[in-house]
Amino acid sequence: MTKRRAPDGPASPDGDRAAPAVLALVPQPASTEPAAEARGARGQPSSAADLPAPSPGDVAVVLAAASAASARGVPGAMATVLERHGSAPGTPGQKLFVAQDGACVGTVGGGAVERAVLESLVALAAGADAKHEVRTFKLGPELGMCCGGRLVVLLEPIAGLVPSLVVGAGHVATALAPLLARVGFAVTVVDARDAWGEEGRLEGVRSVAGEFDEVGREVDPRGVCLVMTHDHALDQRAIEWALRRGFAYVGGVGSRAKAERTRQRLEAKGFSEADRARVRMPIGVDIGARTPDEIAVAIAAEMIAWRKQR
Repeated sequence: MTKRRAPDGPASPDGDRAAPAVLALVPQPASTEPAAEARGARGQPSSAADLPAPSPGDVAVVLAAASAASARGVPGAMATVLERHGSAPGTPGQKLFVAQDGACVGTVGGGAVERAVLESLVALAAGADAKHEVRTFKLGPELGMCCGGRLVVLLEPIAGLVPSLVVGAGHVATALAPLLARVGFAVTVVDARDAWGEEGRLEGVRSVAGEFDEVGREVDPRGVCLVMTHDHALDQRAIEWALRRGFAYVGGVGSRAKAERTRQRLEAKGFSEADRARVRMPIGVDIGARTPDEIAVAIAAEMIAWRKQR
């Protein structure tokens, strides 16, 4: 796993400064083979069996499927028919969505043009640095469709939100979780205290009153686990659980002294040096943050930087 050095974290409320820590980067998931590469050495088109079969759905259904995939942390790509010229099967406004995990819904008219669009979407969904583009598909000369005509189609990548578990719903989490949700993280906050974990307490965030190891099973470990409970012993247990579960990023709020004690306990319990190095504590870019809102900004900045590098 590739690692890079992360900047020191902000001072904790007790005044300690963060010790330098190693920030673990998430491994890239196995990507779907782009359609252009799937054509083979002789340049033959990929077979229809290589492409997902779209399920029917109007525009609302397609948009809902794209939103659901993004919320699961699964990237995808969407095609929208912009223009139809001459005799062509598509209708402006029709949409087709393909997720990287194979989910596919909608249509751009069917036939050979839809197959060509699907090939483009599969490649786009698999590309880490994919960019949107507008393409014209000529049905006659390019695709061999006797109806002729052409379709102008917008192809756009749709990023998956980063699955994020925040353990503890105290003052820092209350400031941080909605901020993370606004910058592209799918956030679940869990707290064993009913009043703090009440659903709907935090805007744009799933809040759950319960135990972190039970609720956390629903969060994809390719994402992040941020620990900030009201109890040091609970923090320790949550960090150990997050490491065992294999979260790509594990971080905790606390002072430099707390961070050192946490690593000593991890070593005593047999966690490897590599695992101990994966714990980022205190989390957050060093901006001199003191208040919960300032600390939330520092942590969100580090999460954005981590996401860009993974």
